[in-house]
Amino acid sequence: MKIAIIVNLTKEKAISCTRDIIRLLCSNGAEVLMPPDCRNYYKNEAVVICDSIEEMFAQSDIAVTVGGDGTIIHAAKYAARSATPLIGVNVGRLGFAANVETDEIESLLKLLSGDYSSESRMLLDVEVQKPSGSQHYLAVNDAVVAHGQLSKIVDLHLWLDGEEIAKYRADGLLFSTPTGSTAYSLSAGGPILSPQMECMLMTPVCPHSLFSRSVLFEGNATLSVTVNIPPQCSCLLTVDGEQNINIEEEDRVIVRASELRLNLLSVRTYNFYRRLNEKLKERELS
Repeated sequence: MKIAIIVNLTKEKAISCTRDIIRLLCSNGAEVLMPPDCRNYYKNEAVVICDSIEEMFAQSDIAVTVGGDGTIIHAAKYAARSATPLIGVNVGRLGFAANVETDEIESLLKLLSGDYSSESRMLLDVEVQKPSGSQHYLAVNDAVVAHGQLSKIVDLHLWLDGEEIAKYRADGLLFSTPTGSTAYSLSAGGPILSPQMECMLMTPVCPHSLFSRSVLFEGNATLSVTVNIPPQCSCLLTVDGEQNINIEEEDRVIVRASELRLNLLSVRTYNFYRRLNEKLKERELS
């Protein structure tokens, strides 16, 4: 079995934990593949360094991330495009999406025996329509249309299946997958959703209203946003906190369910809501 490993190279704990994982998997007959940025970190290990991360995912049967939720989100987009199942080892503070903690890496041997379960997670296709053309982005957690860093509050128009349904005066509008309901949306006051649901969650960010609340839309809905931007101000689309795209008044941001899916693996069973409560308690204590 070929297993790809993606590691957060900014965390020393992730780097050292990955060495243990490599030795564990290789000593049990697996072939470990890694992206080119890992070459100098694991040159003494029995791994195959691929020419690109895309090539690594294309050749792998399963991918393992070692880091926090950010590492999983970054890897998930490659995993979805190559239909590669993914599992995360948590060395971050929370690790909502990770299934394995650093003291549980022996459980990764279940990947080799097929003793695991899988969940198919919904992703978002975020399209930006500009006069010059359209560009698509893939979101695992969320996409946010919001004013720039030093801008004033903006007026946002929300459309559902081509019909305008609401206007918001707010810092922005946040569109989340069920997986992303425990991320920025939770901090913005949105509800927690079971990650296996098929729906889109829209949460206003700091709305100038007493009555603006989160709205849940069916998974087959097509949502879009246009923005009225005050003079000398700016507006940004941010996808999973990784990509920032400038939005102008003549642009339209369209959000819909992606045809791609993320297949997350689990080598141990747990109750989502119980685990969530434990993680949130950890955040309060940290």
